[in-house]
Amino acid sequence: MSRVGRKPIAVPESVKVTIHPDKVEFESAKGKLSAPLFPGIVARLEDKTLVFTRDEETKEKRTNHGLARSLANNALLGLTVGFTKQLEIVGVGYRAKLDKDTLELSLGYSKPISFKIPAGIQIAVEKPTLITVKGIDKQRVGQVAEDIKRFRMPDPYKLKGVRYVGERLIKKERKAGVAGA
Repeated sequence: MSRVGRKPIAVPESVKVTIHPDKVEFESAKGKLSAPLFPGIVARLEDKTLVFTRDEETKEKRTNHGLARSLANNALLGLTVGFTKQLEIVGVGYRAKLDKDTLELSLGYSKPISFKIPAGIQIAVEKPTLITVKGIDKQRVGQVAEDIKRFRMPDPYKLKGVRYVGERLIKKERKAGVAGA
């Protein structure tokens, strides 16, 4: 059996679970999310515990078993705790500003970048150089954080740009024989 797939998921009282043939739906005060059920994977709710099983032992079914359980667990975690990604902006004059539903980024280009915040995502600017992306859907939070990061990827020579908090970057040395630096 799949090590991840066979772990049961404890469902808190605040979350309502509905099992359909092709998906599992979760609903709480924070919102509503669903996780897909792949062919051959069955979900059962046994006294506030969600259990996933599969009908045969093929490689595809084993991988889908663990994936279905992980996606359901992420949906449940999002509705109870939520997900957060933090980005830091490094560089002279680089900063972020929040205007209603638009994030305005000054990243060294001739004009500031306006990023419209998608529905279901909250963005907070704690400092002009620290952005926090929050939401209940793990995939969307990660995608929005990556979209913001791609406006100015960290430079390998000076390490200026947008990066995740705690991300380790390796600084490259300048080329040997270059005069003046």
